[in-house]
Amino acid sequence: MNHAEEEMTVDLELEDGTLVHCSVVTILPVDGQDYIVLLPLDQDGGNQDGEVWIYQYSENPDEPGEEPVLNHIDDDEEYERVSEAFDEYLDSCEFDELVPEAE
Repeated sequence: MNHAEEEMTVDLELEDGTLVHCSVVTILPVDGQDYIVLLPLDQDGGNQDGEVWIYQYSENPDEPGEEPVLNHIDDDEEYERVSEAFDEYLDSCEFDELVPEAE
């Protein structure tokens, strides 16, 4: 078994306290800020609609074991820049590898 191919996942707690298991698609640097792209997974570990969630992402370089911080993107222009960067990321890889085709 090749462990390098295992996908990274996180459990994200929503504002209402619901826990959502998500696959980490990528972390994108845009204009000096990192952003994380998450693919929310259902109970079967799949994602039927291909919707992704994008958050500002930061780690404390002085405390590598500390949980990363995720923040909502409140600015529409900032969100558009990050969405465009994610589109470019998808263009640079095979989208079919991220979301398998439904049979």
